[in-house]
Amino acid sequence: MSDRLFVATEKGLFDLRREPGGPDWKIARVSFLGDDVSMVLPDRRDGTLYAGLALGHFGVKLRRSTDDGATWQDCGLPEYPPQTETELGEAVFKPGQTAAKLEYIWSLEAADPARPGSLWCGTLPGGLFRSDDAGTTWSLVRTLWDDPLRKKWFGGGMDRPGIHSICVDPRDCRHVTLGVSCGGVWVTRDAGETWQCKAQGMWAAYMPPEAKDDPNIQDPHRVVQCAGYPDAFWAQHHNGTFRSTDGSESWHDVGTPERPSSFGFAVAVHPHKADTAWFVPAVKDECRVPSEGRFVVTRTRDGGKSFEMLDKGLPAAAAYDVVFRHGLDIDETGDRLAMGSTTGGLWVSDDQGDHWQCVSEHLPQILCVRFG
Repeated sequence: MSDRLFVATEKGLFDLRREPGGPDWKIARVSFLGDDVSMVLPDRRDGTLYAGLALGHFGVKLRRSTDDGATWQDCGLPEYPPQTETELGEAVFKPGQTAAKLEYIWSLEAADPARPGSLWCGTLPGGLFRSDDAGTTWSLVRTLWDDPLRKKWFGGGMDRPGIHSICVDPRDCRHVTLGVSCGGVWVTRDAGETWQCKAQGMWAAYMPPEAKDDPNIQDPHRVVQCAGYPDAFWAQHHNGTFRSTDGSESWHDVGTPERPSSFGFAVAVHPHKADTAWFVPAVKDECRVPSEGRFVVTRTRDGGKSFEMLDKGLPAAAAYDVVFRHGLDIDETGDRLAMGSTTGGLWVSDDQGDHWQCVSEHLPQILCVRFG
């Protein structure tokens, strides 16, 4: 099991560690104290750490560390080409802009396991970028950026559409699957030369009936891929939980009446058991709190046919924690889970969610947790 955990928050990046077999997680280092850290990537290929920062009127920054977080260096930033509102779609622009502006780094993933320094980056407003020099320079994937279907994309919880999920197929790193809010699921099998929208089977309750099945306007809040069975995907959607077992060619709704709700943000899938996944439900978009003030994790072990509610070690009612898209992570064994909430609670489970240990109740709002 991994004994290191990175927690990105609105006021810094926290590096937590636990002695192997020891009982307690402790903060070993805090980086960027007071700054909003939107994303963290501990790169297992060479040990480099990457952190995306959202600094308000100071702009977005991307930094990397090659000495385990002791020091950090500025990376280059993704840049968008000048385009008119008509060319790009009005959802990406603010009044008076002549080009899209980087607003948020929402996803960072290793692009090629054989090439340290190769990275994918997903952003608001909906750009996908590639770097092959550890973030020093970035190239916009123009084939996706210029796709005419992008004009259908629009903002959900954020004002602009954004790419928040990047799944790289462990069998072939040229095969990449994206989750876009709101823009559906997009797939390339040739490293970005061509793209297809693959959200067939998802449906959107927020659209008129005649448009609810349009794959290009779906809002998958988070998309994850099973490492051991890469054709299996799970998506926590704006109004449901969807699963694909054919490489996202088709999706089906796995909602069941025993779950507190079908709304939420986070999802994790077992790395070796494609039928096992975890979710953190909330009431609905207009009421982003746990149902009846009961903070629980739900787990399915049969592909969504049934769900268990797990709450041992979690706060008793009334508790109003919400877990964001990247606030739930699972390690390579499939046994250890970590979860961070909007109210600064951090929990770890060593037994697939049967029991939870509270690591902290007083961190800043948690945006992302990732095992090192």
